[in-house]
Amino acid sequence: MTTAQDNPATSAARVLVQALAALGVRDVVLAPGSRSAPLAYALADAARADGDRPVDAPALTLHVRVDERSAAFLALGLAKAADATGETRPVAVVTTSGTAVANLHPAVLEASHTGLPLLILTADRPHELRGTGANQTTDQVGLFGSAVRFAADVPAPTGRVGEERDLRHLLSRAVAAALGSRTGAPGPVHLDLAFREPLAPAGTTWPAPSTAGLVEVQRRGATAGDVASHGSHSTPATPDDARTVVVAGDGAGPAARAIAEANGWPLLAEPSSGSLGGPCAIGAYRLLLTRPELGGRVRRVILLGRPTLSRPVTSLRARDDVEVVVIAPRGADWPDATRSAAQVLVEVPARLLAGPAQAGATTGAWLDAWVAAGAAALAAIDGVLDPETLAAPSRAGTRVTGPLLARSVARSMSDGDVLVVGSSNPVRDLDLVAAWASPPLVLANRGLAGIDGTLSTAIGVALALPARRVRALVGDLTFLHDVGGLLRGSLEAAADLQIVVANDDGGSIFATLEHGAPERAEVFERVFGTPHGADLSALCAAYGVRHTRVSDVEGLAPALAAPGPGVSVVEVRVDRAGRRALMARIAEAVDDAVGDLAH
Repeated sequence: MTTAQDNPATSAARVLVQALAALGVRDVVLAPGSRSAPLAYALADAARADGDRPVDAPALTLHVRVDERSAAFLALGLAKAADATGETRPVAVVTTSGTAVANLHPAVLEASHTGLPLLILTADRPHELRGTGANQTTDQVGLFGSAVRFAADVPAPTGRVGEERDLRHLLSRAVAAALGSRTGAPGPVHLDLAFREPLAPAGTTWPAPSTAGLVEVQRRGATAGDVASHGSHSTPATPDDARTVVVAGDGAGPAARAIAEANGWPLLAEPSSGSLGGPCAIGAYRLLLTRPELGGRVRRVILLGRPTLSRPVTSLRARDDVEVVVIAPRGADWPDATRSAAQVLVEVPARLLAGPAQAGATTGAWLDAWVAAGAAALAAIDGVLDPETLAAPSRAGTRVTGPLLARSVARSMSDGDVLVVGSSNPVRDLDLVAAWASPPLVLANRGLAGIDGTLSTAIGVALALPARRVRALVGDLTFLHDVGGLLRGSLEAAADLQIVVANDDGGSIFATLEHGAPERAEVFERVFGTPHGADLSALCAAYGVRHTRVSDVEGLAPALAAPGPGVSVVEVRVDRAGRRALMARIAEAVDDAVGDLAH
């Protein structure tokens, strides 16, 4: 019920913010606007320091961004960091009406495909103004389609009896859907919240907190990292157990590594799998899968997470002579792009964690062969990348290549650090060269593998994990696509983040694909390479961000050694012209080195 000191919009917004806090939300990202003003005022109250916060206002952390796309990806980064550290909780995003809502769509899609709980709270005109040509009014209901787990068109509050209880109940359902509490399929939800004027508060008194309408929904199902919940499922023992590999895609979690180590199976783990490391991890695995004595002998794949980086891995899963077992604890769907899975399990079978019934010499020889090949492959790659094997240094110093930069960044990270890696070449270069005894936490937006919002995601991760050193490795187009993410209001909390930009003046990933073949050179640069000539140092200066340019190998180590406080950018000029030839040289060197092992 409203009082003489407030109005329906203000009262409802305050109840909504109380419900968010009661349901476990800690962070809210706000993009400013007029129609969303009731929520903005309530969130500003909740963000005040202890002692200054109004009575009955909950404590929340507020982040404000002027660009809705950046705001949504910042929220995605906050949610991603929480999920990766075992504290899965929803993060809310608040926008005004109109095109502001549409700008959230890329982050909503990414959250949907990665199963991250975002609460999308969009303000809207009341129902009587829809379809009338009113300013900033469009059809926002159902705008995100099947990308959201739950959606509701919430009428403008009137102050009726029972309205606050209904709002709490609605928020309970929304949060449960975002967390996947009933379905095991977490993801984004959308509440379209209509508000009538007046939109500004008339008083400072908050409603007394109440549990009326709040529902505690028990979460069910295992999480991706829950190795302890084994269940009763089992996979059939086959004569080909000794020729099994574990493939860990994005988000696989520690279960993949545990399975590999329990059975002595090679672990083919992507950098953002959460599984990379340990005695079974195979370096440069994608270059080994085409070898008949390694990839050719695989007869079973245990798949966790969502692998997206390697065509050889896709080809392996598609083979008729390979049994594919998918373990997908979360989500309604499961990763099976080749449509070849023989089994889809929701839990890690106890048998896979107990190890083989008879661990014999065959299993050990299988793993030993892969480990030796991986070590030889990494040594061969080092031989190609090390400066003394490249062209003679010029006055400007020894040139930097993408894989060499990824290797330098990987070597600069410790197990307590966090690395956010961008799509296209950076994540693939890292996948090729990374070799960690104790890996850092590696995060990436691999749900749709887009370059959207990567800087904002990384800033969200840094804000969520202030006690850890956070670094991002991105390409120049990824940087330019989200350069607005560098904009931070002077009243907003600063993040400590070093952004390493591999600047090759365009999209060099296409050079390694069929589009980069010499016979297509006539059109390549304009429609694929897309050189831009942008001055990254000038952009950084405009946003008040420290910038360092590195033009040679000799400058890499000093630039990476001491990131310092705040957001900083290390721009590394990377050679693009020889990208296709370099990858061919690496593949040839690895093939020769691994071939020598058999002689």
